[in-house]
Amino acid sequence: MRTVTLIITFILFSLSFQTKAQDQIKWLDWNEGYPKAVKSDKILLIDLYTEWCKWCKVMDDKTYSQQNIIQAVNKDFIPVKFNPEIKGKKYKIGNKEFGGRELYSMLIQNQRAGYPTTVFLFVNERKVYLQPGYQNPENFQKILTSFSDLKKQASK
Repeated sequence: MRTVTLIITFILFSLSFQTKAQDQIKWLDWNEGYPKAVKSDKILLIDLYTEWCKWCKVMDDKTYSQQNIIQAVNKDFIPVKFNPEIKGKKYKIGNKEFGGRELYSMLIQNQRAGYPTTVFLFVNERKVYLQPGYQNPENFQKILTSFSDLKKQASK
């Protein structure tokens, strides 16, 4: 009887970890996310962040952790975390490679942006939209819905 109880406890414990993993945004790095967005024709959602950015951490904790945000991002977007300050890392677009600062400049297209900034890149349409600054969950949900709707309209 004790063995059965131990097995059931272990199974329940294991399932609790599986549920937590499914309840998160499935962040990719640029070199994995960009080609996936090209193939899937989904919007590339790029979280521009740095390690020292307080509001980046607040957005991770308060916004990206909300169930409705997680579901919307995982369903309609290819989510990428991108820190342009990582030295020596190369980011690929087709057969070209770029450093972090180069890619950052291309993404913000000479617009004013700090950290955090969320970039919505319509890869195949070659359109880029920036949403600078911290976004609370309510506002970010509206932003996600508007970009998702825009993509659906463009696909018709």
